Amino acid sequence: MEEATVNFNAVSDAADKIRTELAKVVVGQRDVIDQILVALLSGGHVLLEGVPGIAKTLIARTLALTISADFNRIQFTPDLMPSDVLGTNVFDPSTGKFNLRKGPIFTGLLLADEINRTPPKTQAALLEAMQERRVTIDGEEHQLEPVFTVLATQNPIEYEGTYPLPEAQLDRFMFKTIVPYPALDTEVGMLTRYNEGFRSVDLEQTGVAPVIDAQTLLQARSAAASIRVEQPIVEYIAKLVRRTRENRSLVLGASPRASIYLLLGSKALAALNGRGFVIPDDIKQLAAPVLRHRLILRPEAEIEGLTPDRVVESTLAEVEVPRQ
Repeated sequence: MEEATVNFNAVSDAADKIRTELAKVVVGQRDVIDQILVALLSGGHVLLEGVPGIAKTLIARTLALTISADFNRIQFTPDLMPSDVLGTNVFDPSTGKFNLRKGPIFTGLLLADEINRTPPKTQAALLEAMQERRVTIDGEEHQLEPVFTVLATQNPIEYEGTYPLPEAQLDRFMFKTIVPYPALDTEVGMLTRYNEGFRSVDLEQTGVAPVIDAQTLLQARSAAASIRVEQPIVEYIAKLVRRTRENRSLVLGASPRASIYLLLGSKALAALNGRGFVIPDDIKQLAAPVLRHRLILRPEAEIEGLTPDRVVESTLAEVEVPRQ
């Protein structure tokens, strides 16, 4: 038990170091950063939704530096093809063989920028990679890096020229994280930095340094997976997700994958907090980002102003919290 406690503390310490490095570049957005860290520890992927200019790309670039991960960015556009994401086999006349020219998906941290601006055929190129961390090109399977993580972005305002992600694609994302406008004091702090010469295009000048490597991240994932979850907590998760399927305001409730992500995410969150067991507050904190993109409202409910987040709030209020 003592060894496990040390591992949990090591996870919490590593997270604090990552937050410290990110704070050299990103002002505020603590909740957003914590949800990304939980996804990293759980092996999940994150859909970041927010208007342009609120540091979504900057967070991803800086995070890759702090965890010593390869980083690639794909700007999704209407003419992007699956081969532009996955890569393609190219014939080499000197050897008489086809060699794989790897696409940007072969990386540690992938930023899929404005993912809803590319057609479904190209969006689907990510499905196998996100679920199984491998891709199939011309019938041959290729493994991706063990730490492979997708951070995708989309703008909630612009709908012209976009292709909404289908349910199967959305369900691959562990979290849909809302990136809000900064608070007044946060924005003042950001402006002060820029006034003093900070430029986000030159991260090397900010002093951001790697604090963990891929092996350390995999060890942290193993430690998070060993977090204790009592049976009443497991049942609490199942009841919450099941209740969404019974909600008459919804066309579609959350899938079993939501239950799994809520369980894994709560274990990772407990590890981030240096705790060896999950508590109901861990579930409550992650319920909205896990569930909001998996709930489809009935048209009449939307007209009445109901939102997925409000459904999550009411569900949390309806399901009895287990005693600790």
